Amino acid sequence: MWRELSPVGRHAGSGGYRRFAWSGADSECRAWFEEQVRGRGLAYEVDRNGNQWGWAGDPAGGDAVVTGSHLDSVPDGGAFDGPLGVVSAFAALDELRRRGVRFVKPLGIVNFGDEEGARFGLACVGSRLTAGALTVEQAHRLTDADGITLPQAMEAAGHDPGALGPDPERLGRIGAFVELHVEQGRALDLSGDRVGIASAIWPHGRWRFDFRGEANHAGTTRLADRRDPMLPYAETVLAARREAELAGAVATFGKIAVEPNGVNAIPSLVRGWLDSRAAGQESLDTVVEAVREAARAHAREHGVTLDVERESFTPVVEFDHALRDELARILGGGTDLEVPVLGTGAGHDAGILSGRVPTAMLFVRNPTGVSHSPAEYATEDDCVAGVLALADVLEGLACT
Repeated sequence: MWRELSPVGRHAGSGGYRRFAWSGADSECRAWFEEQVRGRGLAYEVDRNGNQWGWAGDPAGGDAVVTGSHLDSVPDGGAFDGPLGVVSAFAALDELRRRGVRFVKPLGIVNFGDEEGARFGLACVGSRLTAGALTVEQAHRLTDADGITLPQAMEAAGHDPGALGPDPERLGRIGAFVELHVEQGRALDLSGDRVGIASAIWPHGRWRFDFRGEANHAGTTRLADRRDPMLPYAETVLAARREAELAGAVATFGKIAVEPNGVNAIPSLVRGWLDSRAAGQESLDTVVEAVREAARAHAREHGVTLDVERESFTPVVEFDHALRDELARILGGGTDLEVPVLGTGAGHDAGILSGRVPTAMLFVRNPTGVSHSPAEYATEDDCVAGVLALADVLEGLACT
């Protein structure tokens, strides 16, 4: 499975993946998912929001156990973020069939659409729509860099966007959702463990900073006469790093748009996107407000106007404690073995669904600690350990 999926959407120059939602590479991934589902004799369906499902047993029976993740990527992302959870879900099912276990609950495998938000700027679109965390009106307003709306992109890829919206009936059939994911950090590498359990997702959000100045000639405009928005933007980037360090949080300006974007032109607009995350809401609020105030001060200093807009926000997500404890019990195997429990600053579909169904996450060790990059990695032995752990969890939840 890994060899089949590995070349899809891989960029020859960067070595990273460009599997953007409802693009050609994403369509190839979706076709691969359907092939895996049908090849195992599972019932295949695509829901109203474009998420793909494979079912062993009738989901209408309720109390279903679901696992899976996503197949799309960030620009030049790594091979494991998302796909490891999907591939491991199929491999875990294969392992359970090899064991000859009998399912007493429906088992589902899911590929959530547009988790990374690389094309339309909002993460977890498929799961947000399903959970009612994103309205139909908001979804219709999402556009990519070429001005193509989400519904237009879905329709071009062969999916009817007319039914977009909340899907409470589907979520009501799910008794537990367990998402396996490569760890996006080095906690497991430092502890020497192959697999861990998630405790919570840090609160996080995205804010857009628009610095507006005056376009002018780079060679003839005196420094004293300039209203250059690049200067307060650059100072704000440094302020974000400083404030994050003070609060024990993280803050990143990772995306920028410049107008008119000419080498010999002073910009009229610099638009930067801040991503900030912290272990607690108070720390996050402190960082974002401090960055906003620094940006305002620097903008005034350079005669530039500033607008700040919050584009997305997710509060702290505590995964279901009872389900988390059950995973720990299953993986402990009735011994004194303690499975590490760790928090994460990364958002996931499991976090979006947590308000509607009991959710949990398993992490697989990442020795590089790098994610959203071609350097993202997990060894084959650790991936197999993740599959076996997931199989044990699914057996404990769906076969008892």
